[in-house]
Amino acid sequence: MENNSSNFIKNIIKDDLESGKHDHVITRFPPEPNGYLHIGHAKSIILNFGVADDFNGKTNLRFDDTNPLKEDIEFVNSIKEDVKWLGYDWDNLFFASDYFDEMYKRAVLLINKGLAYVDDLNADQIREYRGTLTEPGKDSPYRNRTVEENLELFEKMRSGEYENGAKVLRAKIDMSSPNINLRDPVIYRISHTEHHNTGNKWCIYPMYAFAHPIEDAIEGVTHSICTLEFEDQRPLYDWIVENCEMESKPKQYEFGRLNLTNTVMSKRKLKQLVDEGFVDGWDDPRMPTVSGLRRRGYTPEAIRAFCQEIGVAKTSGIVDSQMLDHFVREDLKLKAPRTMAILNPLKVVITNYPEGEIEWLDAEVNPEVPEMGTRQIPFSREIYIEQDDFMENPPKKYFRLFPGNEVRLKHAYFIKCEEVIKDDAGNVIELRCTYDIETKSGSGFTGRKVKGTLHWVEASQAVSAEFRNFQPLILDKENGEEEEKSFLDRVNPDSIEILQGFVEPNMKDAKPQDKFQFFRHGYYNVDSKLTAADHLVFNQIVGLKSSFKL
Repeated sequence: MENNSSNFIKNIIKDDLESGKHDHVITRFPPEPNGYLHIGHAKSIILNFGVADDFNGKTNLRFDDTNPLKEDIEFVNSIKEDVKWLGYDWDNLFFASDYFDEMYKRAVLLINKGLAYVDDLNADQIREYRGTLTEPGKDSPYRNRTVEENLELFEKMRSGEYENGAKVLRAKIDMSSPNINLRDPVIYRISHTEHHNTGNKWCIYPMYAFAHPIEDAIEGVTHSICTLEFEDQRPLYDWIVENCEMESKPKQYEFGRLNLTNTVMSKRKLKQLVDEGFVDGWDDPRMPTVSGLRRRGYTPEAIRAFCQEIGVAKTSGIVDSQMLDHFVREDLKLKAPRTMAILNPLKVVITNYPEGEIEWLDAEVNPEVPEMGTRQIPFSREIYIEQDDFMENPPKKYFRLFPGNEVRLKHAYFIKCEEVIKDDAGNVIELRCTYDIETKSGSGFTGRKVKGTLHWVEASQAVSAEFRNFQPLILDKENGEEEEKSFLDRVNPDSIEILQGFVEPNMKDAKPQDKFQFFRHGYYNVDSKLTAADHLVFNQIVGLKSSFKL
């Protein structure tokens, strides 16, 4: 796949190849299978696979499955699906759990070298002993156990003789290091938990910070690319590679993670939204997960173009979420068929049109792509228009329908509002209009002009449909607003609007993931979860226009 992005990681790899430091490139995308991927992971996927493709290298998909308490095969399968949907295929598929035996051997090696010890302190005590950013840590009372004692205790940990939390294995580095990550980090903990891949073979599991560099080294990864929050862990990464005597010496490089306005980019927070019922699952169209974006109707081409445009920097920043929407519009405007949909129906009876007659009108499928052809739409005495397209007492410069005013119906005729029908509560329920047969669209009529053009759907053959319009799920803080107790305080109660309306009859065969541009409304996607044979559901992808400029 072509990747024209320019970034400093690419320049590093280019220099490494030209200098002879490496004669090949191997990258990896290493998700933890403890949730669904989000748009930030998409950026990492595109970067890792993209730079490898640029230099004819390879990319491994590797699941860092070192914490069975939070992991599930559901997440493994969803991640595979997301990577493929984005347009990439891995050269090798690996699991951290594939290397548990090797990791155990390397931990024993550290113990034998006097560089690891079994500690009896609990998590709170370890945290207390670690010190702060301004104060050095202090040694654990168990730090100076003999090699023999540590080997015996570690073997007992493995054989299941201790309860969860009773002991840990720590690397012995430097409790006074200015880098807290080097203050004897925990590298193994006890967890009597069944693993999705290894079953009950293990009751001790390596910590991510210990496992990750070993995995990279085993796989021969040349460039271990990760987000900026791992920068402070790079010295530990190098320490583990060196002291575990790994043959391959991968190097870690960090880039700024993606942050979007009105969006949370944390799997922990996204999981909380799912678990507490704020959304209907990881693939809710309001979620920034890859599966949520897919269900909403975003395209992989748009996501790739967006990630390539924002580039790869050494610092993190916040990107306007409207920028992503821009690339969706740019991608869909040449792909999506045009059609008409009525989201808030108001019935119109054209009193001078023959009763029982159906007329078929020609309409272009996509005016920007003439080769997509035309479609046929029915027209008759009864149609639906949008409720918002009529006002009984309009303000000045209102050019849509009101008593005595004339408008054009898209692809059809001029109609004039003659009478307003209301219910007992005073609500407008029907309009009586007349049409002018000479004003048929495409006939060349120039007798007079009207300023308003309305979309519509013929009533007798209209297909009922549900429409779901979206606003940001998470609202950004206002300037000067105090730090909230929880990000949940910023969940938008109006993030979804559900409407019942109609689409043209040519839409009756629409399938999940089909995408359309609804005239004057925006781009919509047929929902893949809620749509049934007799129940069409459309998700709003993006509106037609935005104030955002590149």
